[in-house]
Amino acid sequence: MSDAQARTPAEIEADIKRRRAQLAETLDEIGVRVHPKTVVGDAKARVASTVDQTLGRAYVSANRAVSDVKSQFVDAEGAPRLERVVPVALAVVGVVGLLAVARRRRR
Repeated sequence: MSDAQARTPAEIEADIKRRRAQLAETLDEIGVRVHPKTVVGDAKARVASTVDQTLGRAYVSANRAVSDVKSQFVDAEGAPRLERVVPVALAVVGVVGLLAVARRRRR
């Protein structure tokens, strides 16, 4: 006799009940996964994760750029490099002065 023929009706009924319970649980899980609130929540989480990653990369890039510029004007000990700071400061003062003169002429 095969295994299927050796089972009693009570065993078959218990197996059917167990499989029904498993199927009901699976259907409940599918219902939760496809529920609009769940779908929207998952989409929001993915967007938030993407934004966090993008902002993180942008922060790292900006921090690297600031460090690169800072290294041009400050030496390893933290002292300003006057041979670079003074010309830039003079150029900024000159541009601001030219803008002020141009503004006065317009009035």
